[in-house]
Amino acid sequence: MSWTATRRQFLGAAGLGAAAAVLPACTTAPSVAAGAGVSTQSDLIRREIPGTGESVNVIGLGTFMTFDTVPEAPLDHLREVMRRYWEAGGRVVDTSPLYGAAESNVATIASELNIRNEMFVTNKVWATGGYLWDDSVADQSLANSATLLSDDGVIEAIQCHNLVNVDCHIPLFHAWKQEGRIRYLGATHHDLLYYPALARWVENGDLDFVQVRYSMSTRQAEERILPAAADNGVGVLVCMPLEKARLHGLVGDRPLPDFALEFGMQTWSEFFLKWVVSHPGVTCALPATTNPDHLLENVAAMRGPLPDARMRDQMLRHMESIPGFDQLESMPWYPGKTFDGLISRAQAATRRRSPWWPS
Repeated sequence: MSWTATRRQFLGAAGLGAAAAVLPACTTAPSVAAGAGVSTQSDLIRREIPGTGESVNVIGLGTFMTFDTVPEAPLDHLREVMRRYWEAGGRVVDTSPLYGAAESNVATIASELNIRNEMFVTNKVWATGGYLWDDSVADQSLANSATLLSDDGVIEAIQCHNLVNVDCHIPLFHAWKQEGRIRYLGATHHDLLYYPALARWVENGDLDFVQVRYSMSTRQAEERILPAAADNGVGVLVCMPLEKARLHGLVGDRPLPDFALEFGMQTWSEFFLKWVVSHPGVTCALPATTNPDHLLENVAAMRGPLPDARMRDQMLRHMESIPGFDQLESMPWYPGKTFDGLISRAQAATRRRSPWWPS
């Protein structure tokens, strides 16, 4: 019977504590040969996936809602978003079969840009079978994702989406990893009510990644999930680092504070994202956008100095001085913006039929 060290056992055997697993955080990417006409720079900020020796850029590309479209809708703006992301040195793309057309749009655009095999795709499974422990639906989900996004049939990371069927999925993901179908596994949730359950999986599931909501206004992940990830050698992917545009909605046309300008920050996006990725436990933040210009603002956070603990506190105090910051959670997602995709149309159809809707 063969034995494979778990992530926790590996880190322990190597004499690595939480700080060693996470804090060798800020490294710069070496110059690489340009792919698809893309040039990269040597000052790209990267973080190591704990215990692996592999690193990723600290700003990824989220695709929830933003990359979901209806059939025959133009993809030019999304193609430009991905092209600019790639040219800036970004490689991490987060998607899910649950995101409507997003996964297939990512695949289409990546193929057109000839970058499909170079992406670091963090994907998800949201599935139940016909009976408990039936893995056929999850297996088909992985197969579909691999066909779309990988020539060799291997997905970089698969995550249990919002802990759906997690007791069955995490053992299955470990089997997939051993079989060579995925390289990394993890679990996700954005709802604060599920943070205790997510933390337990970080502590006990021998995960490679956890994806969690973390932002200047939503800091509860600092209480247990981020420390647990550090203690157990788990990489942290951050969803909703911009709070679905609500942070931008709050600051509006306000200028950046002088101390941020003096630090070299040029936009609120850079301000918000550098605060997130400067936490030593964060591996990669996943902002999403449909706007190529906003994409450039986001990826600016992959370069230049990161704030230290003292400056992070100063940044937070500044945000706390803005009226409404403590009420951000009550604001609707994506203020002033609508999406016309498979998800929004399906949601609207159900809403028309249903006599009840959550308030």
